[in-house]
Amino acid sequence: MLKIVFSTLIVSFSLVTTAQINLPALSPSVEISQKIGLTTASLSYSRPSLRERQLFGKDGILVLGKKWRTGANATTKLEFSKDIQINDHKLLKGAYALLSTPNKNSWTFHFYPYEKLSYTKFVSRKAIFEITVPIQKLNYSLETLSLNFEAISLNSANFVLQWGDYKVEIPIKMNEHESILATIKKVLEGPSNFNYFQAALYLHETQTDLPLALTYIRKATQNDSPLFFQVYREALILKDLDRKSEAIKVAKRSMELSKKAEDDDLVRLSQKIINELSE
Repeated sequence: MLKIVFSTLIVSFSLVTTAQINLPALSPSVEISQKIGLTTASLSYSRPSLRERQLFGKDGILVLGKKWRTGANATTKLEFSKDIQINDHKLLKGAYALLSTPNKNSWTFHFYPYEKLSYTKFVSRKAIFEITVPIQKLNYSLETLSLNFEAISLNSANFVLQWGDYKVEIPIKMNEHESILATIKKVLEGPSNFNYFQAALYLHETQTDLPLALTYIRKATQNDSPLFFQVYREALILKDLDRKSEAIKVAKRSMELSKKAEDDDLVRLSQKIINELSE
């Protein structure tokens, strides 16, 4: 009986010591994903609040001239899916740990290649990029730290930090203009050979409209340097249309191109079409 009681006490004590109290965070985390032009900007940070404390001063939360994590808890993470431009500096796509230093009239932001480390590990490191921007004083006070993207246009935005009656902005530009113009030009010039091949492939595989599939595939193959697998597809379509002599001729062309491409599989499959239709 004593053993049973003792075992029960051990189990009860174990449950008590391993139990955790689930409380709301004083500085809740937030993740933001913002599309700017064709670039996705992502932000992950925790949001401290003033809670009747001063932002600066003798007992302030922040110390002028001292780096901080630009948030609370884990290191603030800023990520871009493509290269961006900040002033004259090109910042490559990727993830960055973002620290900052508040000063009396300006705020400096420090960018580091992101690692999942405590922000204190970055303080003594040399940042790969830094930018100092002027402070704007507001006529109201924001209780909770806010990091966000504002003034979003087709190719730019402002990365904004706002807390208390302070606001700072980093202008960001996207390097997409030339690639967008090239895309517009390409699309307006009409479908490419590969677009026609894809359309023919779909129509053939679904047996939707074989004559139209042949029309499309020939737009891709009727040139001086067709791709071997596109010519093979033309032979298959002709075979399914029961146009035997044409299919054999195209299959021979496919076989020769496949040999040059050193694709043994399509050499064999092209020969198979020739053998089947020659019987």
